[in-house]
Order: sequence, then structure tokens, then C-alpha cells
Amino acid sequence: MMHPADLPETVSVFPLPGALLLPRSRLPLHIFEPRYLQMLDDALKTPERLIGMIQPNPCQSNESKLHQIGCAGRVTQFSETEDGRYLITLSGVSRFRIKSELDAFTPYRRCAVSWDGFDRDLGKAEVDNAFDRSRFLNLLERFFSSRQLSTDWETLKDADDELLVNSLSMLLDFDPEEKQALLEAPCLRTRRETLVTLIEFAMRGGSSEEKLQ
Repeated sequence: MMHPADLPETVSVFPLPGALLLPRSRLPLHIFEPRYLQMLDDALKTPERLIGMIQPNPCQSNESKLHQIGCAGRVTQFSETEDGRYLITLSGVSRFRIKSELDAFTPYRRCAVSWDGFDRDLGKAEVDNAFDRSRFLNLLERFFSSRQLSTDWETLKDADDELLVNSLSMLLDFDPEEKQALLEAPCLRTRRETLVTLIEFAMRGGSSEEKLQ
């Protein structure tokens, strides 16, 4: 487990729409673009081995703009293919807020970041005391059935609160802005409530345009 003092003031960021990393969760990635291969090589040379996952902000007129909040992950697994690509796993460490983007002499982007306000990310797994698991799993079963999806229901039933909510938040096919809302949820209970709202909205056949009204 990392401590606040271990977190760097700057982070290399990987803008990837729809990719969500949450604290204490794992995100597999396939790295093949030269700039991100360089980013990974550089990250592996540091003691923290951190990469910041962040989403582009479509609401900004400048396409290079990013959302202000992302999540840094530590490279905990990696393998190299014969043609020079990497298969890696990021383990979520903590969310961060971008303070400014740096004029870096690198092909990838780097940002000065603040970790303030995300203290719970470095602690123990969160528990949602208001979680009605049976009701949630019933909703999830109806959602999976409507989408003709399959899963290991025994594993879901046995998963702890945080693992269940965070894994579904990362894996389900929500829009990037909906993924961002899940990322920015201040606590597990809020994330679970947001997840339920998104699932119910999707089952009603709503569109993003309707949601914004």
C-alpha cells in the first residue's frame, strides 16, 4: 500500500475515452502506440511505476483538454510480445486532480497533480452499509438478461461491496461521461447509487441526450 508521501507531484497521463480505473481495482491494458510504449518504459524506471488514467473532456472546445480528475495506477504486471507491444495491468492507487499540464520533452503528456481530497483511496476497502445486495443483484440480473450478457453469478454474490461495485463500474459499457461520474463519486455508496441509476436508465432505453435534459 502506498502512502501520501510516496505520491509524486507529476504524473504521466494516458487519455483513453471510456477506460475507467478505480482505487484498489485492476485495469488490463494493451499498449502499442510508440508514445505510450515510451511512457511505460519511463514509468518502469521510477520507484512508484505510476501511470495516470484520464479521459478527454468532450465538453471542452479544445480537443486536447482533459477532465480534471483521473486515477493513477501502479504497473503491477506486464509482459512484452514478440513484436514489441506490452500487455500490462494497472492497480488503482489514488485519484488525482490536474493542476496544470507540463511542457514536457516527451511524446506523451505529463501533468502536475494534486492528491488532496482523495485520502480514502489510500486506505482500506470501503464498505457500503446501506447496500441492499439482493435487490441490487436482482436488478443486475434483469439488466444482463436484457443485454443477453452472461457472468459468474456465484462470484458476484461472494464479492465484497467495493469489488462488486467497482468492477461493474469499470466493466459495464457506459458512455465516457457516465464513467467519469462513477470515477468522481466521493464514496462507495454514492458510486453504487450512481451505478444503479445508470443501469435503470439503460434498461428504460434512455439516451444521453434525454439524460442531459
